[in-house]
Amino acid sequence: MGAIADPVRREILLMLRDEALTAGQVAERFAISRPAVSRHLRVLREAGLVRDTADGRKRVYELVTAPIAELSGWLERLTAPAGWQHRLDALETEVYRTRRERRAQPLAPEAHPTVESRPAAG
Repeated sequence: MGAIADPVRREILLMLRDEALTAGQVAERFAISRPAVSRHLRVLREAGLVRDTADGRKRVYELVTAPIAELSGWLERLTAPAGWQHRLDALETEVYRTRRERRAQPLAPEAHPTVESRPAAG
């Protein structure tokens, strides 16, 4: 998604997460020209990340979350442990749990050598 590679476009997406805004309202929040903001909004619209609707002479932009949710799901699959790694992680957890349980158990009486008591000399 090249559309979200630019930090200005990412910031615009964050702004639109909270509310629908006109291009002018978006531009007010940046130190770049209105035409530059309009180009960023066009890139986001063409990528399907925002949609615009006419409100009189103004265009109102709002966030479209479906493509972002799809990307998020794919990224989750990409970063999740795969196959054996997941199994090895589970095995490691089990080994640590077993060690912890063994340390917590009191030793059985036969595990302690006893000293035979001798009759006191008298």
